Amino acid sequence: MGVLRFNLNPVLALVLALSAPALALAQDTARLDGMYEALENAPPPEADRLGREIMLELSKSGSPAMNLLLKRGRAAMAAGDTGLAIELLSALTDHAPGFAEGWHARSVAFARAGMMGPAMADLERALTLDPRNFAAIYSLGALLEEIGQPALAYEAYGRVAAIHPHFDDVAAALARLEGETQGSDL
Repeated sequence: MGVLRFNLNPVLALVLALSAPALALAQDTARLDGMYEALENAPPPEADRLGREIMLELSKSGSPAMNLLLKRGRAAMAAGDTGLAIELLSALTDHAPGFAEGWHARSVAFARAGMMGPAMADLERALTLDPRNFAAIYSLGALLEEIGQPALAYEAYGRVAAIHPHFDDVAAALARLEGETQGSDL
């Protein structure tokens, strides 16, 4: 009986160790679900706070090394070094292919470098992984607008407004494109 108890403890420890990240992920998902739900009807100051909290959560990969790559990639973009940003963010997407924000960040870097095809492909991947990421959807709208697809851009901005009605200038983007895409009354 002593042998069974000795063998059971390491097995139990392994099961608990493996289930802890899954439990944390489930708790994070439930927390994000609640935040998204609250965001839909929050007044502007509360919506801004919730939106920032959601973006902060979406920027956490679960790995300090991957978080550092994201941070450095964003810093390179802010400094105007899109080549370095693409290099850092490519390392991130290579090592953490399930991390949606890595794909989103690299799509922004590609767009800034004028590489619209790769930017669109990365946005597609980011939104496949996280279809509620309003910042990525907004980036999609901006990219579609840039390549001359105002109707699709309007649709993307409409999705952003449904998730986060007070996000950046989504209302202005919708108003700007409304006449061009929705026609006018006679």
